[in-house]
Amino acid sequence: MSGNEQHETLLGLLNSTPMPSGTVEDKLADPAAASAWQRAHGGNGSPAELRNLLQARKAIQDVVRGDQPANSLNPILKGVVSRPLVSAEGVLWEVDTREDRRMAVEAVLAWSALQETMPGRLRACANPECRLFLIDRSKTNKARWCSMAVCGNRMKVRRHYQRTRDAALEQARDE
Repeated sequence: MSGNEQHETLLGLLNSTPMPSGTVEDKLADPAAASAWQRAHGGNGSPAELRNLLQARKAIQDVVRGDQPANSLNPILKGVVSRPLVSAEGVLWEVDTREDRRMAVEAVLAWSALQETMPGRLRACANPECRLFLIDRSKTNKARWCSMAVCGNRMKVRRHYQRTRDAALEQARDE
């Protein structure tokens, strides 16, 4: 799996708990939907794999939001061994872990790769009513919202309304 595919899989995992109407919706709560998601992203779709994946999702979400330190991911990697494989493309690292833990381990490794190659670019959406994450690929590294059309627009409208209301209150006090 290429780096971009790993990033998109990680983002898909992190964004599987949206809050579209004020309540958290877990897209992996339905066993059939979860199994299909796992298989679509290289997993085997087993319940054990899902349990480990959900643990990794929560832990990575907490780290990215700043609610937990990065070392809280250590239990997910406990007992994992990485072995070098030399090929014509160079040295590749093969992760050796139980099959039901592989997707969870790969999620943590994808987070780590993003930290190394794009530090600070994986972040939570700046809309406090949104639970989604984004990978900022802009040159200026100033993207704040998961979607400019949705969260960005909502936040800008909210700030405009607040400024207009504050100005009206200020004007009323001055009269």
